[in-house]
Amino acid sequence: MPQIKTGDGVRIHYEECGSGAPIVFVHEFAGDLRSWEPQLAHFSRRYRCIAYNARGYPPSEVPESFERYSQEHARDDVLAVMDALGIQRAYVVGLSMGGFATLHFGIKYSNRALGLVVAGCGYGAVPSQREEFQRDARANAKAMLEEGMAQAAASYGHRAARLQLKAKDPRGFERFIRNLSEHSALGSANTMLGYQARRPSLYDLTAGMAQISAPLLVVAGDEDDATLEPGLLMKRTIPHAGLAVLPRSGHALNLEDPALFNRVVEDFFHQVEAGRWA
Repeated sequence: MPQIKTGDGVRIHYEECGSGAPIVFVHEFAGDLRSWEPQLAHFSRRYRCIAYNARGYPPSEVPESFERYSQEHARDDVLAVMDALGIQRAYVVGLSMGGFATLHFGIKYSNRALGLVVAGCGYGAVPSQREEFQRDARANAKAMLEEGMAQAAASYGHRAARLQLKAKDPRGFERFIRNLSEHSALGSANTMLGYQARRPSLYDLTAGMAQISAPLLVVAGDEDDATLEPGLLMKRTIPHAGLAVLPRSGHALNLEDPALFNRVVEDFFHQVEAGRWA
């Protein structure tokens, strides 16, 4: 089972396939590297694809203290994977929680990015929603520890912006719920407490976002309300950012319409490679 160690010694499980320019996929809270299967199958035809399970997601290590989970850890774990695999520069593609990690990677490590895709990013970012989001994250952590991940999958996994996947791909939705129910309750709760509930608002990061030099694509679903205003904020703040809004789409963008998502992302890669994105 291939693993790398992060800077603070946490073991991270990863998988890779294909050859060519590298792409690192960073998953969302309710997903894991399996969530990227439609992208791995597509992009590995022409690219070297790497997907990994974040800390707290077995078979990656599950640190017992929530203090070992944070926005900074998530950002630096992307870099740790690249360094361990000898990758100097890569495309980084992240969804939701992984989108935040990708954005922060761009803020600090733009010179290591060929390009950045920040999808489904923005939950808890709007200042008026921040306190409610933090309370919700702490309540979710408590429920996961007390009731287990099967119950969490039955509630968290059925939120409004998830039901588009259920309507479009019932079989894929069942697989998503089954995978979520297999996650570590401790790892998921610690991710909620240490990462989700403590990450800074995007509205406090505009100075850093304005310094991102890498090409960047923001992707949002038009029915994923929490990501629309933050998506516009990123588009307006980041110098080389473009914004794609997918129609009739919720949060799990890469699973709902994988062909459309892949085409939008691949076109971004081609524009970057042709030197035409800027």
